[in-house]
Amino acid sequence: MMYRPHAFRAGAALLTIAIATTACSPRDQESSQPPEAMSSTSCDRACLSGLLTDYLAALEAGDVSGLRLADEVRFTEDQQTRTLGVEGIWASDVELMSYRLDMIDVREGVAASLVKVRENGVPVLMALRLLTAEGRISGVESMVVRTEEEGMIYAVDAVQTPSEAMTHAPPPAQRNTREEMIEIASRYPRGLQVGSFVTSDVPFAPDAYRFENGQLMAGPGCTFLPGCEHIKTQRIPTLSGLVYRVAAVDEEQGIVLLRMDFGPGSVFERPGRPQGQSVSVFEAFKVYGGQVHAVEAFMELKPAEQSLGWEFAETSVG
Repeated sequence: MMYRPHAFRAGAALLTIAIATTACSPRDQESSQPPEAMSSTSCDRACLSGLLTDYLAALEAGDVSGLRLADEVRFTEDQQTRTLGVEGIWASDVELMSYRLDMIDVREGVAASLVKVRENGVPVLMALRLLTAEGRISGVESMVVRTEEEGMIYAVDAVQTPSEAMTHAPPPAQRNTREEMIEIASRYPRGLQVGSFVTSDVPFAPDAYRFENGQLMAGPGCTFLPGCEHIKTQRIPTLSGLVYRVAAVDEEQGIVLLRMDFGPGSVFERPGRPQGQSVSVFEAFKVYGGQVHAVEAFMELKPAEQSLGWEFAETSVG
């Protein structure tokens, strides 16, 4: 079935997957394990989704007192450690809007989301990843993209509701295993590392597209750059310094969320733009039936030397 990217208007999107060898086939419905087993965190899908909803409601209310929090909670915004409930976006007046794309990783006890909110009356894009333990929030990794200067590409008004392609629930027969999903999605950053999605053999579906901060960057209807309507063969930069990790895997919805630092050469040069920057990215890949059907990302500029953080604070999901 072909889906059109309703969530955003045409514009420009991100680059992602890479180096692997063969496309993965969907799981065997009869012989495979259930898509999500109960996590050691004792928090199932409904529990994790509830924690995410509660967190966003608390952010809108400006009050963390009702949240189920661990004794110690690490909170970062834009790669910097902050005080939860006090600093960063928590210091602003926040209003939830209609765009929210959740990714629930039951096995690892992670609840992630790409969200659009109003901060002090101005629409902004927020990527959010909650880590949990025993049904309580133990860590919050977040990124807030507030302006075109921060985002480099920034079509915030085009971000309205999650796309049909991203919210499509793959039937069990079309779901790939967790390991297959990660392998397929990982071909995108590996492709960026070598400057070719053809070389990394990303298995894009015929109607696959990519959005970055609301801008259509690749796929049917793309006019951002010549050739961008062909997501696999479009010209992409070689980002040999790119690093990434798996942030969440929603096995039921068929979404892999990757956390990436694009590294040197990833920032468009223009007069007045500071030198020595890189791109910090939360990128979601819709994966099922052995193919990538959609790619949607929130991203912002950061100092090139600044680490994404969290790499050594917890084991990467997988």
